[in-house]
Amino acid sequence: MGWNYADISLEEMMKLIKGFVDVLILASGYQSSGLPAHWDAHNIKKAFHWALFFENVFRQLSSTDVYLDSLKELDAALNEMTSNPSFPQGLLHLSCATLSRARAFVSEHFIHPLPLRDAHLSAYLRATVEMDLNELSKIEDDCLNMYLQKLMLLDSSLNLVQEPKGFVKDSFKSSSDVAPPKKIEKCTTDDFTAFAVQGLSKRQSALSCISTIKTGLDVLSTAVKHSSWTEPDNSFSEEHLKQERAPALMGGEDDLVDFVTWNCWKSRNFLYFLDMRTVRLVSGASMIFSAPKCQWVQIFERLHLSAEGSDDDLSEMIELLLLGCIGSKWSCLIEHFMSISYDSLTISKQYYELCQGIQHFHSKEEMMNLKETCILEYLIELLSGRLHQLWKLPPALISVAIPSWSPLFRLYLSEIETHFKGDTLTMRFCSCSQDGKEHKNCELAERIWLLYIFHIYGSHLMSGAISA
Repeated sequence: MGWNYADISLEEMMKLIKGFVDVLILASGYQSSGLPAHWDAHNIKKAFHWALFFENVFRQLSSTDVYLDSLKELDAALNEMTSNPSFPQGLLHLSCATLSRARAFVSEHFIHPLPLRDAHLSAYLRATVEMDLNELSKIEDDCLNMYLQKLMLLDSSLNLVQEPKGFVKDSFKSSSDVAPPKKIEKCTTDDFTAFAVQGLSKRQSALSCISTIKTGLDVLSTAVKHSSWTEPDNSFSEEHLKQERAPALMGGEDDLVDFVTWNCWKSRNFLYFLDMRTVRLVSGASMIFSAPKCQWVQIFERLHLSAEGSDDDLSEMIELLLLGCIGSKWSCLIEHFMSISYDSLTISKQYYELCQGIQHFHSKEEMMNLKETCILEYLIELLSGRLHQLWKLPPALISVAIPSWSPLFRLYLSEIETHFKGDTLTMRFCSCSQDGKEHKNCELAERIWLLYIFHIYGSHLMSGAISA
């Protein structure tokens, strides 16, 4: 039968839904330009009225089997709309089911902006209270007293049960978790205040978890910093180190990297991954690269234009791209770094094994997911004629983010070789070759060590065999 709802045509309905999508985007805190979206109580109430309109329409559509075909037709149209690559990724779950609970849906978007500014929260709460008082005034003479009574009973009526580890168990599923039913159930009688209290409780729980994780990272970072200042303990006595050095195949004992230098390398590079700035960038990169390529490419093209003439801005842009390649194996990366122990190989031996190992690696491009492959392809174009930009970034990030099969890795390793042999006439990271010394406590030695621990010692991680 198709669409048979007489009050509004399917085309008009879709136009209204597209308008509602624009409202939800602004409700999330930002305009399309990236500037903050400012809301007052009056305009928030307008958004709430949009939500009530959709709930009323879907209540009528779900009240009889006559409109089941209309619901199917509308869901198909919504699916087509959300499948468009330019559609906002945070609203991909938009469907008849989510629109039938539009009040909860719009409330979520007003509560979740980061940061949640005081003025925004105040306007949201004022609009929430005024909307519910207005509804109660239609059925109760003493609407304020009735509202206060409902407010006092809200905790028990919402059934917010604390779960272990501080998480809050929802009394209803998030709109993103609701699957489109064949026939939509009658909307709940929850009011805006109930949605606000529940949403704020969920937000508080999430912030509590984030705070706990940040504290844990601070403790771990402090421990790593402390270890980098500490001399080797008894287990690394001179005699023990000499025994460990005995199997070295190239160079003498004096060519080995001493434990203190090795420990400083490990600590310094590990701290980069634990730093809150890096964690935030990884989180941002994960969000950016969850979008289709056509969307995130537009973002980076704008960043590239704004970064023209600024090496610092371009370096941050490249850093974000590299972090996007390792977000899926972040936990694995941290565990691997913590597991690294001191070894007896000289830097020359590590470099030799690295060059030999690369030739026999079975890592293939198809072993990485499509997203990471696309990021690397874009990065190669961006760095065309600008390979020196890689040397401005944390060496640990370059070592772990660029896989051995990538042409970019070959270029980077080729530059490592040039510096290792002392053939470069431009940038110099040490004077070891010039002075006839082994590379063992210079920046180049550190870069070779990082490539070795990830691509030889941690080849399982680099091949993508383990992912978070």
